[in-house]
Amino acid sequence: MTTVDDLLNLLVLDKVNDSAFNGVSKTVGSPIVFGGQVLAQALNAASRTIKNNRVLHSMHAYFLEAGDLECPITYNVSNVRDGGSFSVRRVTAHQNDTRIFILSASFHKQEDGYEHQIQMKKGVKQPEELLSWTDMRTEFSDALPKTLKSFLEIKRPVEFKPTAFANPLQPKNLPPTHEVWFKLKGDVKGLDLATKQQILTYISDYNILTATLNPHASKAHWGNTQTASLDHSMWYFRDFDFSDWLLYAMESPSTSGARGFARGNIFTREGVLVATVAQEGLIRPIKK
Repeated sequence: MTTVDDLLNLLVLDKVNDSAFNGVSKTVGSPIVFGGQVLAQALNAASRTIKNNRVLHSMHAYFLEAGDLECPITYNVSNVRDGGSFSVRRVTAHQNDTRIFILSASFHKQEDGYEHQIQMKKGVKQPEELLSWTDMRTEFSDALPKTLKSFLEIKRPVEFKPTAFANPLQPKNLPPTHEVWFKLKGDVKGLDLATKQQILTYISDYNILTATLNPHASKAHWGNTQTASLDHSMWYFRDFDFSDWLLYAMESPSTSGARGFARGNIFTREGVLVATVAQEGLIRPIKK
């Protein structure tokens, strides 16, 4: 996948009936299905059962089994409730007879009310000052560890620019934070809000566990740690535009018991808070 059109071809599911949809998978460099793909596809299924123009405002999901890249995924949607203001859907994803994922999503009618938000951190380096993943692959190709080089060689519909780059050749412990600018590749004009939320959800599963590993980076890295998303929650606050860079600012309050917890806020370049994410993931040291 190289553009937003390729991503949409992946995320927009084939309809089986009014409550069942089928999807396929594309690798992001892992031997199993990318969690962000399953999250976004499940939201695509849920949103297509909403007929009252309500807008997604939150979702909560659990990853139950690793997904097989070669096997289609079926998403079954249950109508939990259509109330006066909110609609709730539950989505269950299966591969053959195995349930691999469950998600609950809530949709709200548009209303006026009070508004406030936290502020984006001041002094964050702008994307024009930073190297992208593509730049890193090109500039440091010969010096990168094999696993990292292979990961960066995967073609993606999203460009990422971290505000700081940990040197894998001089590992040291870092603060439990991680900040990444991201932008879609290709023509983003005409995307409706539901589609933008699904794409944003896909992207939100990238990078977030980095914040949980950073405090242990002197000894822990992606090559010696088994990682996987365990659960994922997201709250959607405001409409936004994908035509400019967005900042994903993440922090990890705690790691324990081979699990790491992280949360993140997604801002526009102007500092408008678009969404908040929370995830716990497996970060299990691989014992030789």
